[in-house]
Amino acid sequence: MKGLTAKEEEIMGFFWEKGPLFVKEMLTFYDEPRPHFNTLSTIVRGLEEKGFLSHHTFGNTYQYYAVVSEEDFSKGTLKNVISKYFNNSYLNAVSSLVKEEDISLDELKKLIQEVEAAATKK
Repeated sequence: MKGLTAKEEEIMGFFWEKGPLFVKEMLTFYDEPRPHFNTLSTIVRGLEEKGFLSHHTFGNTYQYYAVVSEEDFSKGTLKNVISKYFNNSYLNAVSSLVKEEDISLDELKKLIQEVEAAATKK
């Protein structure tokens, strides 16, 4: 799955939260000064080219909708981070969180319980 820029991710957030949208509708989500219609339209078309959005045609305008769920995007992003920064090792990632004290012992115990519970369901 291709990565997204911060602006692309922000725009995908609108689709994940609100559902199908016309570009013109998206302008109302911004405070002044709002981005130009053509700027948003260009970003949305780029998201469609990357496979994150598709559209329905209504006359001479398009209503775009997400084809990648937020959950699938999050999973793909996590896999990319693990691959890029932790040599494809989830153990290294968790170990780093523990060492940096970003995860408590109680949270780690809960994680172990969840993994064990998932393993017994298989």
